[in-house]
Amino acid sequence: MSTITISTIQSNLHWEDKQANLAMFEKKITGMKDKTQVVVLPEMFSTGFSMQPELLAEKMDGPTVAWMKQLAAKQKIILTGSCIIEDDGHYFNRLLWVLPNGQLGYYDKRHLFAYAGEHEHYTAGRKRLVASVNGWKILLLICYDLRFPVWCRQQSVDENGVTAIPEYDLIICVANWPERRNLAWKTLLQARAIENQSYIVGVNRVGNDGNNIYHSGDTTIADALGEVLYTKAHEEDIFTCTLHKEQLTEIRKKLPFLQDADDFDIQL
Repeated sequence: MSTITISTIQSNLHWEDKQANLAMFEKKITGMKDKTQVVVLPEMFSTGFSMQPELLAEKMDGPTVAWMKQLAAKQKIILTGSCIIEDDGHYFNRLLWVLPNGQLGYYDKRHLFAYAGEHEHYTAGRKRLVASVNGWKILLLICYDLRFPVWCRQQSVDENGVTAIPEYDLIICVANWPERRNLAWKTLLQARAIENQSYIVGVNRVGNDGNNIYHSGDTTIADALGEVLYTKAHEEDIFTCTLHKEQLTEIRKKLPFLQDADDFDIQL
């Protein structure tokens, strides 16, 4: 059975200072001693959760994407996190999934956080992204998406019209989730893992942002039973964890709840 090794980087962010954030994360990543396959950065890792895309957005051929490609190639890792992207006249909170060979996929945040006015500045995404690594299928989410179980819901996919197999094995959610609502963050991470019989990795930032909103981090890794394998609050931290497909398969075999799930379609 295959394994996947994930490294989470929980960090404070320099408010709306891309150069400082990229330099900071490069130092952290190149200084990592543990061998890893995937490195996960927080939501809007290069700027903080800013509502000024007109000033901060880059195109897909801009410096932040180029930086991700160069670092992924240099370190031989998959690098992921979200940043502010302008595409065809629209601004997106876009999660980038960058491979060491320079190829990339992306996911645009579907659920924009109206409470902070995100919907007034950004355009919502219209499709999910399930990435594939070493036999693992990975659903990619951004922050507020975590509150919407239908968008995250596991569905079975017919393999050759015979065997129903789960759509994904791991959820990765990058976030700027404030400390004042950290109970929801921690609860929803475990809930999404349990109901979808999937590992989950939630990576959040720490510290105060430019609006003086404090983030406690609470970056968390949990298994398909919702058991927390790692969590860290208030401090910057880099953590590397190897997840085992055999353990996931055993949980799904012993507790075959997914076979009783409802079929549904999402209307966009």
